[in-house]
Amino acid sequence: MSVGTKGRKWFGLIGSSVLGLSILQSFIYAPQANAADPAPVDLKLQASAAIIMEASTGQVLYELNADQLLPPASMSKMMSEYIVMETIKAGKIKWEDVVTASQYAADVIGSGDLLAKGEKSTVKDLFGAMSIYSGNDATVALAEYVASTEENFVKMMNETAKKMGFNPKSQFINSTGLSRADVGKYQPAGPTGETIITARDAALLAYHILNEHKEILEFSSIPAKKFRERDKDPMINWNWMLEGNKDNINFRKYSYPGLDGLKTGHTDEAGYCFTGTAVKDGMRLITVVMNTPSMDARFVETRKLLDYGFNNFEKKTVLEAKSEIETLKTVNIKKGVKTTVGVVTEGGLDFIVKKGEKPNIEMTAAPNEDIKSAPIKTGDVLGKATVKYAGAEKQVNLVATADVDKGSWIRLFFRAIKNFFADIFSGIANGIKGLF
Repeated sequence: MSVGTKGRKWFGLIGSSVLGLSILQSFIYAPQANAADPAPVDLKLQASAAIIMEASTGQVLYELNADQLLPPASMSKMMSEYIVMETIKAGKIKWEDVVTASQYAADVIGSGDLLAKGEKSTVKDLFGAMSIYSGNDATVALAEYVASTEENFVKMMNETAKKMGFNPKSQFINSTGLSRADVGKYQPAGPTGETIITARDAALLAYHILNEHKEILEFSSIPAKKFRERDKDPMINWNWMLEGNKDNINFRKYSYPGLDGLKTGHTDEAGYCFTGTAVKDGMRLITVVMNTPSMDARFVETRKLLDYGFNNFEKKTVLEAKSEIETLKTVNIKKGVKTTVGVVTEGGLDFIVKKGEKPNIEMTAAPNEDIKSAPIKTGDVLGKATVKYAGAEKQVNLVATADVDKGSWIRLFFRAIKNFFADIFSGIANGIKGLF
């Protein structure tokens, strides 16, 4: 089953999923959204650009030239992964679907070299080859299956990048991250120039993948796997830092506790790149290094970032669920047995703070613009609280703490009379006061 001809129709679908985290986006994209606005730290990185982002909040803990546009090499496959998973989520394709490799997929150079023209493989097997082995052939085959042509797929990639809030000058020209010269006669007919993004873009993309498609870790955490059962040798994951390599004599010096993803990349133009993710004590970090000088260096520099993040920061709840906000304990309602109802926070709010630091937060609250009429049910959303910390901002709903029944007509009638005369006497009193 091929659904490529429907590829153009899915821009909106993918965008809607991206926008599902819009409450967080106001601070994820902002360079100033740093935990505790830390003073610059010199980690002595051998990288042109780098960043540390906490995966649940999107807060940036460290950055180095994070908005510099650079070629990402195969890290661009993260966007291909995202679109494939979005398409599966939408029910347009299935993991069990069988894909036939095109001539282009068979010919593409670089990582992979697993497919012959006409070879049939499942979406799941191809996705594994893309995620574990960075297979260019598998990536092209999936792109063509999802969108009919790689050109259509690239349009989806760039449309999604815009919705995620990538740097306006960032772009993808193909599904793999290869340069135009490397693609040869299969150069895309879409955007001119080369694939180019920022370290912040890569972290943001990883953020969306991890929050919307945790299934990626089922693939990216695999140290080695055969593409076909009959194959003599397995695909070796280019990510040597996987925790699963801790007992591998060749890679154990790189292995990092809790590290289970995400994507390496290398071309002559891009140098050695890596978007990593690891979890420790309930906090997951995303790290990106771009243009490191060697395969070894991209892992050494990533370790510096992870150590700095885990050693210096922690997740702290700054507002508990069901908390009362001092400045807005009740909200007015209309046509109820009561005229007000208590409100508390629907959920809690976490921020990433420096270890041992007491967060200095700013908190405001406001009722919804339209006063709600009874009946009110416990849990109805009646307002929002806004919490700011170190340039980051989050919102949480304020919900009713009790049911409020609709008032009878006689109760509402006498309340209206009471309010009418109260307004009159208030006006008279203010008028008299004005005379003196």
